[in-house]
Order: sequence, then structure tokens, then C-alpha cells
Amino acid sequence: MVESDKISRSAWMTLAILSCLGLIAMYTETMILPAIPDFIKDFDITYSTSSWILSSYLIAGAVATPIVGKLSDVYGKKKMLLIVMIVYSSGVLAGGLANSFPVMIMARIAQGIGISMFPIAFGIIREVLPERKLAIGQTLFSSTFSGGAVIGLLVGANIIQNYGWHATFFSILPVVVILAIVILRLIHVKEQKTETKPQIDLMGALALAATVVSFLVGISYLEQGTDSSFEFAGLFGITAISLGLFIAIEKRTKFPLVDLHLMTHRRLLPATLILLIVGMCTFMVYQTIPILIRSPPPLGFGGDALVVADVQLPFMIILLVGTVMSGFVLNRLGNTGLTAIGTIVSTIGFVSLLLFHSTEFMIGATLAIIAAGLSLAFVGGFNIVLLSAPIESTGIALGMTLLLNLVGQSIGPSLAAMYQQMHQGAVQGMPGRFPTTEAYDLIFLSATLISLTAVVLALALNRRKITS
Repeated sequence: MVESDKISRSAWMTLAILSCLGLIAMYTETMILPAIPDFIKDFDITYSTSSWILSSYLIAGAVATPIVGKLSDVYGKKKMLLIVMIVYSSGVLAGGLANSFPVMIMARIAQGIGISMFPIAFGIIREVLPERKLAIGQTLFSSTFSGGAVIGLLVGANIIQNYGWHATFFSILPVVVILAIVILRLIHVKEQKTETKPQIDLMGALALAATVVSFLVGISYLEQGTDSSFEFAGLFGITAISLGLFIAIEKRTKFPLVDLHLMTHRRLLPATLILLIVGMCTFMVYQTIPILIRSPPPLGFGGDALVVADVQLPFMIILLVGTVMSGFVLNRLGNTGLTAIGTIVSTIGFVSLLLFHSTEFMIGATLAIIAAGLSLAFVGGFNIVLLSAPIESTGIALGMTLLLNLVGQSIGPSLAAMYQQMHQGAVQGMPGRFPTTEAYDLIFLSATLISLTAVVLALALNRRKITS
């Protein structure tokens, strides 16, 4: 009995330590959101270019996660986790020292590689926790992401306001280093390494990266109209070619990033598309709200970083509460019911944001509605994937879903920034040009239409369950 208690305490300690990864990563991600207008000014970049501060991070995470996951199976989870943390720490340091946009993008790519920490960490948690406690562990581990977002927004805004955005990176760097040391000394994993070479779909990863990057660059050329028709036609042509190449590679490789056979599953495909849309809509909000709040009146509210935090805080808090509470209502509503309600609520929120964004209070209230819906749809969608995939393919299905969710997240900022760049106006007495009301109306209208697509998919899933 004593030995059993020791194992239990060790498992909970492992969960507590590894859950700090979610806190740190989301702190780093959300602490910079109020500073997006500062990046535009300090680096002298356009609104569409600024979207790469978020998109580059997410694309790097999408490409690195499956590769690092395969490497961890061969070389050990703890070893690969520490290597990724070193890369992540280097990216955080580079972000604090960045004095140009290219350096910042390289820093964000290194930070994006850090996203691959999470599947490894959860793999360790799954090994040390008994099966009957795994659901609790999953809920606690997942809730730290939203918790980190709340802390990052509040603390980051205060640091930006008082010390500048460079200081936000330096504020978290010591914590990352200390956590890496703690993991090195206190986390003990019974590794099951294999001597075989890792089966890594490197060509598939490169083709996917080429597809997403060329598509996002093509979006940035759309804002220039007919003057750049040749450029964006060429980029979308590259997108189509690289997408075709990606599909061909995935069909032939033994261990694909995206299992196309699983993608044809009648429940997995719509659930995966819903999660892609959830990610896209979430990051459209992340890109848009700081610029709307900090732009000078009458085109914005003329607020500072602290006002951005106040307006976005309801979104982050409700996202945290919704993620935790959805686990308790899941049994009552079922996965498809929870997903359907979540997509409907988030769509209502986007319609409200489209109609009522003339005051900071209205924006904060509608963001809370959106967050409630997105959190329900996210939890429900992931559970549909988890339960619909064949038992022997659960890991592949979850990895594929996370990959496509990150792809959706990377597209969101670019769509929002495209409208911000296309519709600009001047403010008397203020240097530069700023997004107009038309830009925000188009962003919120697009988010509404995209979210409606998720509603259709979710209702079809729910109807299919009832009639089957």
C-alpha cells in the first residue's frame, strides 16, 4: 500500500510539473497580443505582414509536432522534450532581443517548434497515470492552456505598458529554464525506445508547409487587387501543386502526417473540419481586437495595451471556464450535441460582434459569447475524433486533428490582416493609416460565415447520430 501511494504521489507530481508547460506556452502566446500594433510600428510593416507573427509560430508547430512525436518514440520522450525546450528557450530569448522583423519571425518559428512539447508531455502523463485517473489528468492538463492565456494577457499587457514588448519575453525566459531543470531532475520516465529508425514523413511535412505558406502569401497579394494578379495567381498555382504533391505523398508513405483513409470516415472528417474552423475563428479574433482597440478614434478606440487586456479578458476567462465545465456536461449532451451547441453559440457571438462593436463593453461581452461556443465545440470535436477513430489509430487521428487545427489557426490571422490592409483610412493629426470600419465589418462577417459552416457540419453529425 505504501508503494502504491508513492507511485500515486509521483504521478500527480509529474502531472503538475508537465502542466506548467501549458501555462508557459499560452502565457508566451497571449502576452504579445496587445503588442501587435507596436510590432507594426516598430518594424515598419504592413497589417498583412504582421499576421506572420502569429502564423509563422503556428505553421512551425504544425510541421514540427508529428516529426518530434516520431523522434520521441525512438530516442525517448524525456530527451526529446528537453531538446524541444532548449529550442523554445532560444526562441524566447531571440524574441526579447529582436530588433528587426526577420529576426522576430525566426524567433517565432523556434517558439512554434515548442508546440511539439504538448503531445510528448501528454504521452508521459498517459504512462504515469492509471487509466481511471487519465480523464482527470487530461482535463487538468488542458485547462492550463486557458489559464496561461488569462495570466499572459493580464501580465503581458502590464509589462508592455510599463516596460515595452521586449520585456515580455525576458519575463518568461527564467521560468522556462527553471522548468526544464525541474523536468530533468524530477521527471522519471520508463522509456521504451526502439532501435529502428524513426519513420518520419519529412517530404509530407515540407509539402504541407509549402502549401500553407504559399496560400497565406497569396492571400496577402489579394489586398493589392489587379496590380498583383499575376503574383497571387502564381502563388495559388503553387498552392494547388504543393497540395496535390502532399496528397500524393500521403497516399504512398507508410506513416503519413494525415491518414487519408481516416479522413474519409463519416464522423472524423466533419469533426476535424469543425476543429480547423474553430482554430481559424479564434485567431481571427486574436489578430483583430488589439488593432481595433489601439487604433486612434474614430477608426478605433485609442486604447493602450491595458485596455486591450480588459476587452479580451472575458474571452480568455470564459474559454478557461468553458473548457473545464464542458467535461462535466459532456455526459448529458453527448459529443455531437456539445459540438452542435458550441458552434451555434459561437456563431451567435460573431453575429453579435458584427452588429455591436461600437463600444469596448459590447466587444468584451460578445467575445465572451464567442469563447463559450468555441470552448464547447473544441472539447466536443476532439472527443468525437477520440471516440470515432479505430482504437489502433487513436494516436494517429489525434495527431492529424491537432495538425489541421494548427493549420486553421495559421490561416485566421492572415484573413483578418488581409481586410485590415485592404481598407484603410487616415486620422487627422496622426501619422500612418489605420483599418476602417469596413475592414472590421468584413472580418466579423467572414468569421460569421465560416462559423456557420461549422454549424452545418455539427448539425449533420448530430442528425447522423440520431438516425443511425
